[in-house]
Amino acid sequence: MESGASSIEESPLVCRMYEEPYPEVDQVVMVKVKQIAEMGAFVTLLEYNNIEGMILLSELSRKRIRSVKREISVNQEQVAVVLRVDKEKGYIDLSKRRVSQEDIKKMGEKYYKSKTVHSIMKHIADTEGVRVEELYKMFGWPLYRTFGHAFDAFKMALQDPDKAFGQHLPKGHLRTVVLKNIERRLTPRPVRIRAEIELTCFSYEGVEMIKEALREGEACGTPEIPISITLLAPPQYLLQSSSLNHEKGIQLLEKAISVIQAKITEHHGKLTVKSSPRSVTEADQEKLQTLMDDLERANQEVDGDYDDSDEESSFEEGVAEE
Repeated sequence: MESGASSIEESPLVCRMYEEPYPEVDQVVMVKVKQIAEMGAFVTLLEYNNIEGMILLSELSRKRIRSVKREISVNQEQVAVVLRVDKEKGYIDLSKRRVSQEDIKKMGEKYYKSKTVHSIMKHIADTEGVRVEELYKMFGWPLYRTFGHAFDAFKMALQDPDKAFGQHLPKGHLRTVVLKNIERRLTPRPVRIRAEIELTCFSYEGVEMIKEALREGEACGTPEIPISITLLAPPQYLLQSSSLNHEKGIQLLEKAISVIQAKITEHHGKLTVKSSPRSVTEADQEKLQTLMDDLERANQEVDGDYDDSDEESSFEEGVAEE
């Protein structure tokens, strides 16, 4: 197995994630199922350069197994605990049934960090024409020893590169390249969130009630997560926001919709959610912009008497047209 591992490592972009070539007994690792046999499942250890291991049938589950394929399937990623390590043969015995829910949660967080660091290291190695293992030896593994995980050092480097890298990565071309890659991968980017609703109110003061309900919906926004409401085409309105925290952004738009619904219901109006709050891609935004441009041109063709000296907010204009 050792000879096989060394032949794989001839590729300059292939390397284990951690300094030690093999995991320790009782260590929790991430594996990928490669083959299922009567005796159990053959797997590769994703953090250790895909060296091979095996989960015996008796170690797959605490429950009685009627079908191995129902318990585990090829190409699945699984969390396993190391039972035995034969470094001479390069073979590892693992267990899936001895893994706790806490192990799974912790491993998920650790593997995400390790995979992110590995991706950055591989990209730098590729663009700089060096072996990824050399980068790990130079500063990657020393950062693991110093900070517990290189990911934490990378995050610190966004604010204080000198404190994060110290003597492991002196100022110069390579540090500049590393920082650019870290910024590209780890700097939080706001997520665009939007929802679509239909809003109607046929009471005597219906137009004013719709305006007021929409204003209260926009007021749910915060300085960090502002909310804007735009008319699409009567009676459809678009709620939009942008947030570094996807979950909070969704919750805030949901709150805005609830506030609008409560307000308009007081006056016998109706709100229908056409599209629940969700994150959207750049492609979605481009399609939306195209739609808005088309609607604006159509409105300009129909409404030649519009006086922009008395311009109101976008949703107020739309309500007035109704």
